[in-house]
Amino acid sequence: MDTLTHILNGFAVALQPVNLWYTFLGVFLGTIIGVLPGIGPSAGIALLIPVTYGMNPTSALIMMAGIFYGARYGGSTTAILINTPGEASSVMTSLDGYQMAKKGRGGAALAISALASFIAGTFGIVGLTLFAVPLTSMALRFGPAEYFTLMLFAMTAVSSLAGKSPAKAMISTILGLMIATIGIDLQSGQPRYTMGIPELQDGVGFIIAVVGLFAIAEVFFSMEEMTKGIRPEIIKLKGSVWLTKEEWRRSVTPIMRGGVIGFIIGVLPGAGGTIAAILSYVWEKRMSRHPEQFGTGAIEGVAGPEAANNSDTAGALVPLLTLGIPGGGATAVMLGAFIMYGIQPGPLLFQNRPDLVWGLIDSMYIGNVMLLILNIPLIGLFVRLLYIPGGILMPLILAISTIGVYAINGNPVELYLGLLFGILGYIFRKVDIPVAPMVLSLVLGGMMEQSFRQAMTISGGNPGIFVGSVISVSLVLLTALSVLLPFLLPRLKAWREGAAAEKG
Repeated sequence: MDTLTHILNGFAVALQPVNLWYTFLGVFLGTIIGVLPGIGPSAGIALLIPVTYGMNPTSALIMMAGIFYGARYGGSTTAILINTPGEASSVMTSLDGYQMAKKGRGGAALAISALASFIAGTFGIVGLTLFAVPLTSMALRFGPAEYFTLMLFAMTAVSSLAGKSPAKAMISTILGLMIATIGIDLQSGQPRYTMGIPELQDGVGFIIAVVGLFAIAEVFFSMEEMTKGIRPEIIKLKGSVWLTKEEWRRSVTPIMRGGVIGFIIGVLPGAGGTIAAILSYVWEKRMSRHPEQFGTGAIEGVAGPEAANNSDTAGALVPLLTLGIPGGGATAVMLGAFIMYGIQPGPLLFQNRPDLVWGLIDSMYIGNVMLLILNIPLIGLFVRLLYIPGGILMPLILAISTIGVYAINGNPVELYLGLLFGILGYIFRKVDIPVAPMVLSLVLGGMMEQSFRQAMTISGGNPGIFVGSVISVSLVLLTALSVLLPFLLPRLKAWREGAAAEKG
């Protein structure tokens, strides 16, 4: 009953006209930030902190949270329409979303993206409302060994993203892991593989790699076709810009599964929406009766990851509000805003400032509805981008990508890095090497290495630490199962078909 009272009081705070305005402003700005590659919610929130100085803390934090989950909505738009992920977590959406757009189903891809974001985002907020405090005890049980085994489990997803050639996927994975080691070694403080370039000491930015591998590579590929006299065909929409009954039927279960995966991953500090989207995509591909359709325009490949990366935002607020531990860049900036207002997130926050906590949580329910109302009518307008001739659209993609990369740090060196990744993505496409394993290893490589070294330091070099808890053992078993399944399932299928033939 106490929780119900707090929820109702929270809605009384969130529904105040001034807070409704800041909720709308936050989700609107978040959507724009999500569409533009490179900026991201962290930078958007950071830019607003000086502006919010002197504001009511509840209103300011409501607006910042709106930017956080609003950016996840916007990131899918350019990922689907022009193969340019606006947000890092939208990378997996582009794999099938862009293929759907090329088949004339861009409207359906945008529609399921909006619906999956709304449904799973609301599910995540319900989880935040009901389980925030109990789930913190689970998050606290994750030490370096548990994080390493979690990352190891995620890395086995490469087998599902390998395409036709496991050897080519291995090349992509190893190259990604090599790139992930560039920068300052956090334990020794020594620069690694920076080639004397100071700008590489912080490592290679993930969004730079993603924009290059997807957007700039697409421009290069189109330029090659144009030099051969092949004029880029304007993509024509097929049927309605809305979903068919069959597309909706295929999307419901992935949305539910993605919502659960995203929320659980979000609760773990440091995991992030990109990992949630990857795990959701891999899970859907494994569960599908037609895994060969993934990467060619399967709507499940859009619904699952979009659900996961939006549910993740609510999960990421669990450790922030209950423990004062930021789960990623955006929540770290929000933690700074809390401290600026003299508010210390942690176990006592729910007791000392229930109006702020529950007002913030309940504003997310309202913000999700606003985002749906804001995005659904714009689908018809967004898909008109596909009617822009290739000679105009490709330079536009290049301009957006360049602005996005430069806006991260204002560093010209990163423009050259984006170009190099564009060339690499173009070569990968020509020789049929999958990009997804490289993206996965870029995300996980640094965290895997750091967690491994921390665990080995804690244990004095004893590898037994990786099977020293129930969580670690469970994740190791899941990793082994994940590796063996691609070999076992075809044999199991052949055995069943043989048994059925004998009975027949």
